[in-house]
Amino acid sequence: MAISTPFIRSRTSRAARSSHFSGTSIPPPLAAAGSFASTLSLLLLVFISSSDVVSSNLHTGSAFESSDGIGAFRRSVLALKSDPLKPRFDQIRKQADDHRSLALAYAAYARKLKLENSKLVRVFADLSRTYTDLLSKPAYKGLFDSDSESIDETTLRKFEVEVKERIKVTRQVIAEAKESFDNQLKIQKLKDTIFSVNEQLTKAKKQGAFSSLIAAKSIPKSLHCVAMRLMEVMFKMKEYNGAHIEIKAVEDYKFLNSSYVPVLKQLESANLQRFYFENKLENATKDTTNMKFRNPKYLSILNHLRFYLPEMYPTLHRILFLDDDIIVQKDLTGLWKIDMDGKVNGAVETCFGSFHRYSQYMNFSHPLIKEKFNPKACAWAYGMNFFDLDAWRREKCTEEYHYWQNLNENRTLWKLGTLPPGLITFYSTTKPLEKSWHVLGLGYNPSISMEEIRNAAVVHFNGNMKPWLDIAMNQFRPLWTKYVDYDMEFVQACNFAH
Repeated sequence: MAISTPFIRSRTSRAARSSHFSGTSIPPPLAAAGSFASTLSLLLLVFISSSDVVSSNLHTGSAFESSDGIGAFRRSVLALKSDPLKPRFDQIRKQADDHRSLALAYAAYARKLKLENSKLVRVFADLSRTYTDLLSKPAYKGLFDSDSESIDETTLRKFEVEVKERIKVTRQVIAEAKESFDNQLKIQKLKDTIFSVNEQLTKAKKQGAFSSLIAAKSIPKSLHCVAMRLMEVMFKMKEYNGAHIEIKAVEDYKFLNSSYVPVLKQLESANLQRFYFENKLENATKDTTNMKFRNPKYLSILNHLRFYLPEMYPTLHRILFLDDDIIVQKDLTGLWKIDMDGKVNGAVETCFGSFHRYSQYMNFSHPLIKEKFNPKACAWAYGMNFFDLDAWRREKCTEEYHYWQNLNENRTLWKLGTLPPGLITFYSTTKPLEKSWHVLGLGYNPSISMEEIRNAAVVHFNGNMKPWLDIAMNQFRPLWTKYVDYDMEFVQACNFAH
């Protein structure tokens, strides 16, 4: 039997590379044995030394045949399930898949960092698509066909070249983008740090605002003691040049009940009670802007008594209203000589520029407010107000106050306090007074000049820094302390120090 073998590159003999078994006469038994031995030897060489076996038909496209023309074994027969090019293809495909995933990962990271208006996002996304397009090319479909018995080396070479080109571009883009990624990462870390510090600062501000509110609104023990002991005694211990002193309690005014007074009726509301009295520290510090409006004093009837002056003093024609945090420095009888021009309320205006206009005190997104009032109207101050009670009764100001206070039970027209309803009640019925009658801001504004204070008839410690508190401004505190009689028995008994 004649046997033709493929061209074999052997490790054992260089001569074997050019050896060629041609037809030779062999006895049948030996021929059969030789045929089996040759085939076995050939198979062993293929499996044991597959990395060194290269069939010449990979280069020449021809197969070796015996001299008598009998067909030779082809490479595909030896590689039915172990094509030596298959591992090489798998490795190339894996590299393509890995770099495609890498491009997608960088695209996602660039998207997260918002680099250069997402330019790098598009670059890496396009790179990823080039790998996808390559792997789906019709020309390379045979490489991915699991039923194919062999892999065409020419196609594989072209596939490998394209993969390497894309890998080269991918690595180049990554190298160029690395600086942008590093810089953006540093920027992001800095932003995170700033955000964290800002959160801590905001929290500290809220806590500070809450503490300041507690310090401002709480009454020191010694002052509370003085107030309790001197409610009536203090005015009886001194002469006031024949002035009539009258001290009354809220209970003395029988008309002050929930059926008549909107504030008292609203205080009976469960929702309003929860708003004021069921707030904890963590809730109070969430919103420093609205925190002060949760102070129950804004619905205290003592604050709203100012709207009932004609009923409290039915025989009076004019009255001067003073807050408890003011100091009278000059004679105020001149106010009775002012022509009120038929107006109800004489007050010092506080607006300048765009500040302290009606728009800052009311909700002008509400149709009722928008319809009735001018957002640019100038606001005025409570603290020292000269009221014409006859004009008040004529204009029915208390009824006007009741109307708007009832409408604002859900706090949609204004937040809280007495100034917004006062601005509404006395809208277009307020007489502006000369500013030296009433100088405000000593409880929050350190820039008020001492000359302005000296010229003022009344100075007002409106704000949190009251003169009797430790948080008072030192330059303004003596304006109040000089009137405190520290030799008085009750002041000493209450341990009210300088």
